[in-house]
Amino acid sequence: MSTESIEEIKKSALNKIEATDSIEDLQELKTELIGRKGKITLFLKNIPSLPVEERPIAGKKTNEIKKLLESKLNEKINIIEDSLSSQPAGIDITLPGRKQKAGSIHPITRIQQEISSIFSRLGFTISEGPEIETDWYNFEALNIPKHHPARDMQDTFYISDNVVLRTHTSPIQIRYMTTHEPPVSIIAPGKVYRCDSDLTHTPMFNQVEGLLVDKDISFGDLKGTLQAFIQELFDKKTGLRFRPSFFPFTEPSAEVDIQCVICRGKGCRVCSHTGWLEVLGSGMVHPAVFENVGYDTSKYSGFAFGMGVERLAMLKYGIDDLRKFFENDYRFLEQF
Repeated sequence: MSTESIEEIKKSALNKIEATDSIEDLQELKTELIGRKGKITLFLKNIPSLPVEERPIAGKKTNEIKKLLESKLNEKINIIEDSLSSQPAGIDITLPGRKQKAGSIHPITRIQQEISSIFSRLGFTISEGPEIETDWYNFEALNIPKHHPARDMQDTFYISDNVVLRTHTSPIQIRYMTTHEPPVSIIAPGKVYRCDSDLTHTPMFNQVEGLLVDKDISFGDLKGTLQAFIQELFDKKTGLRFRPSFFPFTEPSAEVDIQCVICRGKGCRVCSHTGWLEVLGSGMVHPAVFENVGYDTSKYSGFAFGMGVERLAMLKYGIDDLRKFFENDYRFLEQF
């Protein structure tokens, strides 16, 4: 065995140490070189077989190389360990980075903001109120008598005999009128609660109601306001029709239909082949409601309307199941 062979081992080992970035690989290399059966160890064991005059030189050279390689291996291992310890716990720096996806506004929030923006441009202000209401604000003041079906336990969440989760945002109108003199022009958005759950109903949903009170307000003002709103929300080609209806707090009352946004009035599955879709209820404020808040019915008149936000969102975005809004399915929400 010659000194040149140990130099070859040294040169190869230094190159491997330089190119290795794994602690496990460096430990294996350490064993391969200076372990019990390592190349350097075997070289030392074979020195006694050399000629007597070569033994001191070979022994000294081999030990120097052994110390050098052991020092280089330990130095590289320490560098890698220091690098790993500076990283947050549980993070593997060798993994590729994860791209952060941008969030988006929930479709219900999006449509609420759009509705509020349209009515703000029409001169309405936004008013809010509590979701837990007394019987008087939720029913009595709105001309809904004790025997009305809306008071049934199957329709209303009762907290106590006199306290309910509001079934509509109309109580906000009562609260506003009891603290403000006419003229009044507000919209009242918010969550409402009813005991109902299927493809088109959920126990909690969102409403936007509107109220305008002033002198000489007519049904024509109501029609013009709602036409401007609907055509702004959908498009200028969307037609409206008013059908006679009944609500305890308005007289006369009307359901408002829009021309089907899918088939443009030709008839399809969405509109049950009628060409029309019901979107909201409306009417002139009942005199009994004005009397309950202290407004002079001989001097003032007004109109009110109410709409389900989810219903409008389903029509605007072509969604066929109301429950999708509340299931938090990322595949659905990322479309918006």
